[in-house]
Amino acid sequence: MTAHQMDDVKVYLAGLTERFRFSPADMKMGKGLRILLALVIIVYSCYAFLFVYIQPDEYGIKVVRVGLQRGVQKEIYHAGLTFVMPFGLQQMYRLPKGIQVLELTNFPETAAGGARKDRAAHIQTSDGFFVDVDVSMLYHIKDPYLVFTTIGPGTLYEDNGIIPKAEPALKETLGKLTTEEFYNSPMRVEKAEAAKEKLNEELNRKGIEVDQVLVRYFKYSPEIQKNIEAKKLQDQMVFTNRAAARAAKEEAQLKKIVQEGMVIAAVEMEKGKAYVTRKIAEKDLYVRKIKANADLLVKLAEAERVRLKNDALKGIGSDRMVGLKMAQVYKGLDLIILPSDGTHGVNPLDLNNTLQLFDVRQGGVK
Repeated sequence: MTAHQMDDVKVYLAGLTERFRFSPADMKMGKGLRILLALVIIVYSCYAFLFVYIQPDEYGIKVVRVGLQRGVQKEIYHAGLTFVMPFGLQQMYRLPKGIQVLELTNFPETAAGGARKDRAAHIQTSDGFFVDVDVSMLYHIKDPYLVFTTIGPGTLYEDNGIIPKAEPALKETLGKLTTEEFYNSPMRVEKAEAAKEKLNEELNRKGIEVDQVLVRYFKYSPEIQKNIEAKKLQDQMVFTNRAAARAAKEEAQLKKIVQEGMVIAAVEMEKGKAYVTRKIAEKDLYVRKIKANADLLVKLAEAERVRLKNDALKGIGSDRMVGLKMAQVYKGLDLIILPSDGTHGVNPLDLNNTLQLFDVRQGGVK
C-alpha cells in the first residue's frame, strides 16, 4: 500500500471514530448493532490494508520485500482485487495497458489530450539546414515485467524509455532527407517507418513496442522557409510551363490526327462516290446492252417475219393476190390519166402488163 493510500485510510478511520463515538444515551443501543459496526470497520480495514484493485486498463506488478520469494514477481496481474501483505512487506505497482501517446511539439495546445508532451525534434537535413519536426508516437507496453525490471516503475517507461530514444532515431532517419525532400510525403512516411523500426529494435528488448510514428508538421527558420517557398513556386511555374508545352504539343498532334482523319474520310468518300458512279455506269451499260440485244432480237424477228411474208408472197397464187390488192387500189380511184401507148404505156385493163409493171411476175397471167 502506498503512503497516499495509508493517509486516506487513517483519515477514514478517524472519521468513523468521530462518527461512532458513544454517548451515555447511545450505551443503551443493542449489543448486536455495536458488533455489526465493529465488523464493518474490520472488514473495510482489511480490504484497505490487504487488497489492491487493478483497473481494466492496467497491468499489476508485485514486489515482495520480505520472504522466500523476494524481488519482482514474474506473474502479471490484470483487472480485479489482488492480495498484498501490508506494512511494506509486499507492494503492487501499476503500468498502463492501452495505447500511449508521446507528442514531440513546440505547440502543446495542438497535442492530444492526456498525451506526454516534449519539445519538437530538432533535425539537421542532409544538406545542412535545421528543421523542427512535430511528431506523434503511438506505443504500448508489450511486456510489463521487462519494462519494470529494465527501466523501472511508474512513468520511467516514458522518462527513461521512449523519450531518450525518440529524437535520436528521428535524427538518424529523417536527417537523411534534403530540405526539399521533406516536402515529399511518400519519402517522409518511408523515413518515419524506418524510425519506428529503429525504435522497436531498441525498445522491444525492454518490453515496449512502437505502433506508429506520425510526422504531423515541420518548420524551418523563416528565412529558409521563404527561400524554399520561393523555389517551390519557381519549380511549380517550370512544371506548369512544361505541362502547358506538353498540352500544346498534344493539342497540335490531336489536330493533325483530326485533319488526317478528315482527309482519309474525304478520300474514302470519293472512293465511295467513284464506286457508286462505276456501278451505276455498269448498270446502265448492262441495261443498254440488254435493251440492244432485245431490240436486235425484235428487229431480227421483224426481219424474219418480213422474210417469211415475202417468201409466202412468192409462192403459188401470190401474183393473183397482188393483183387483187392492186385492183382494190384501183377501185378507189375516180380518174387516172396514164399513157396507154408506147413501151411504158399502161393499160389498166391488161392485168398481165400491170403485174409486169410492178415487177410481180414475168410474163402474163396463165
